[in-house]
Amino acid sequence: GDVVRTYSGPLVTTFEFKPAPNVKVSKILGLQDDLAMALSAETIRIQAPIPGRDVVGIEIPNESIETIYLREILESDIFKESSSPLTVALGKDIVGNPFITDIKKLPHLLIAGTTGSGKSVGINAMILSLLYRNDPDQLKLMLIDPKMLEFAAYEDVPHLITPVITEPAKAIAALANMVGEMERRYKLMADARTKNIENYNEKVKKTGDEPFPFIVVVIDELADLMMNGGKEVELSIARLAQKSRACGIHLVVATQRPSVDVVTGLIKANLPSRLSYRVGSRIDSKVILDALGADSLLGRGDGLFTPPGSTGLVRIHAPWNTEEEIEEIVDYIKAQRVPEYDESYLITGGATASSDGGDAEITLDPLYEEAKQVVLTDNKTSISYLQRKLQIGYNRSANIIEQLEAKGVLSAPNAKGNREIL
Repeated sequence: GDVVRTYSGPLVTTFEFKPAPNVKVSKILGLQDDLAMALSAETIRIQAPIPGRDVVGIEIPNESIETIYLREILESDIFKESSSPLTVALGKDIVGNPFITDIKKLPHLLIAGTTGSGKSVGINAMILSLLYRNDPDQLKLMLIDPKMLEFAAYEDVPHLITPVITEPAKAIAALANMVGEMERRYKLMADARTKNIENYNEKVKKTGDEPFPFIVVVIDELADLMMNGGKEVELSIARLAQKSRACGIHLVVATQRPSVDVVTGLIKANLPSRLSYRVGSRIDSKVILDALGADSLLGRGDGLFTPPGSTGLVRIHAPWNTEEEIEEIVDYIKAQRVPEYDESYLITGGATASSDGGDAEITLDPLYEEAKQVVLTDNKTSISYLQRKLQIGYNRSANIIEQLEAKGVLSAPNAKGNREIL
């Protein structure tokens, strides 16, 4: 056979090899380790064949590795010209072109990678891309970090819907309440006769109601959560992943240990897009990507990504950001606005408050009396009006309205969702 083309990127050089007519592809794949030894390379990757081409790709690590900076991607034309608010920078491809993706199209992402693989670098790049593109009214983030260290830098960013969640019990409650938020959004979208968040937001802008912000939930260590609340976590993630795309809620779930007890069949089936940095074994690579290759990556942000709607894998290199840079960016964003947390997400059954029958004693919100005065004085019974007047989160406002109903101040909502003052 012949080498028909070579191109060099930030981390690897790719040789496109066209085998002679009678050479089997499986024979070339079998030579991977021999080639690595002959070239004194740490690891090499063979793509046999490159999807849609009649050549085999042989990727060999460069002797000197180029550092990719997030700023290069954020200032690239492809990122600036992307219209989606949920565009994130994933880094550069093997040729060295900036590589971005749209979370709306993913619509959920499962990430794996061992310690030192560059997983945290990649996740930071995604979060910073989202903060860079959106103000806090357009986008809310929920960051779940059982390891307590990964997301500490983002504490008090105004985009956060709750403080960074580090306790597994609170994380389990938050995911269950996010399912409640999804159901609530679907009910309002059904009342407004709209099929997705864009149409709904356009419609409510005309009526003066509150539009829905996009919500991105980022979980940094799924294994910890699965150990503490396996079935419950699995069901919440599966329910969100199955349904939440149209109402603007998206999941980014990461784990160091993509074994079958962490990335269960149910979770895997519902998180279609995958991004794997280097993993410890061929089995882990099979679990996360349904293909081999992630075990022979180079680390330091070298990853394989399955783009939505495509069967092949794209090799990407994550962009680097120092902790000082992250701190500077975050401090600049924090200076713009104070965060407005919705603590009801952290209470078991918070966002989906239910009262236990008419006579059961309900724990009233501390703002209950003030809310009652607002409703009676201003003659307004909508959740969004109360939310604006009291400067609280939507879920808390919804809970107070339900408490007013339980106490006989307001009627139950009619067919149009409006309430009467009794």
